[in-house]
Amino acid sequence: MHVATGGVLSVSTATLLLRMTPWEDGTFKEKKKGGKKKHGESHKVSTTQFSDPAEVTEFVVNQGNGVKGLSETGIKALPDQYIQPFEERLINKFVNETDEAIPVIDMSNPDESKVAKAICDAAEKWGFFQVINHGVSLAVLDNVKAATHRFFNLPVEEKSKYTKEKSLSTNVRFGTSFSPRAEKALEWKDYLSLFFVSETEASQFWPDVCKNEALDYMNKSTTMVRKLLEYLGKNLNVKELDETKESLFMGSMRVNLNYYPICPNPDLTVGVGRHSDVSSLTILLQDQIGGLHVRSLASGNWVHVPPVPGSFVINIGDAMQILSNGRYKSVEHRVLANGSNNRISVPIFVNPKPESVIGPLPEVIENGEEPIYRDVVYSDYVRYFFKKAHDGKKTVDFAKI
Repeated sequence: MHVATGGVLSVSTATLLLRMTPWEDGTFKEKKKGGKKKHGESHKVSTTQFSDPAEVTEFVVNQGNGVKGLSETGIKALPDQYIQPFEERLINKFVNETDEAIPVIDMSNPDESKVAKAICDAAEKWGFFQVINHGVSLAVLDNVKAATHRFFNLPVEEKSKYTKEKSLSTNVRFGTSFSPRAEKALEWKDYLSLFFVSETEASQFWPDVCKNEALDYMNKSTTMVRKLLEYLGKNLNVKELDETKESLFMGSMRVNLNYYPICPNPDLTVGVGRHSDVSSLTILLQDQIGGLHVRSLASGNWVHVPPVPGSFVINIGDAMQILSNGRYKSVEHRVLANGSNNRISVPIFVNPKPESVIGPLPEVIENGEEPIYRDVVYSDYVRYFFKKAHDGKKTVDFAKI
């Protein structure tokens, strides 16, 4: 069964959801009457450590404990500020009810034209695909996953050296959720964001427990990234990935280490809310836990992206959608919270240079195709994305004519 956001619910579905959601405003409150409290009726923090929501925010956000620290208190119920709006919790209930699957592409196929066609088709029809036999060794992938666990297992005092307030570099940021000061409901995720400027800068400012592995992962993936961009570019009449085009497509990179701890009420929240990326391409390494879902362009269903050992998940970002004048699709995706397992993922965001001006490529519109996006400075676009909560595909409207 598929229920699209904003769609009309059947009577049976509505009845089911009324049972799921005892209060119309989407909160779960303790009943005043006597007798035992039923499971699921109260979502106050169950540890005596917190007496009100402000204390949760102080502990998680301001003190740098993150949701990992919150999870490790043994909390039995989700704090109110993590309870997502009704429509998001509705999606959680129906995400897995489809047989659709994103393409898995073998990059070692000797027929390179078939590989290129499969990648471009997937970029147009799905905006997402997985690649196997991509040339990056399993050792590199295993090392960066192990380094991710090492970083998040550091004492809070060590991790919090990299918060916005304390980090010695604006290019290194440890944080939680997405944009806590802009969000009405927080997301169940902690992250370390590493923006690459130079090997020297990274060596000086990136955390010791993960910098070598993160750099190696980024550097060893660059050949594959360039190959993907060559395939996508040729399909847009870009003859070669010269210095100018390379700066536009892959002029900057950011590596994120993401940590999604065990959640007491995963159905009520999200690991990451609905959004599309602002990158040209995103290269995602995920562990074996799973939880990433992609919005099918054909059906509107939410399609699980199952972990394939040794694979990368590749997705088109907003910058590439704009550069291709909408031919390649930057697609909504989201991540479920998990009640049984801690999950990690390590994306590389391949971006234009911050000062680049992005708009439909001349090669795309030279034959009279009408541009649907205006030229925008990439850093302005990114700034707009980060100043608000995740909101599906609305960011790209910033660049529409």
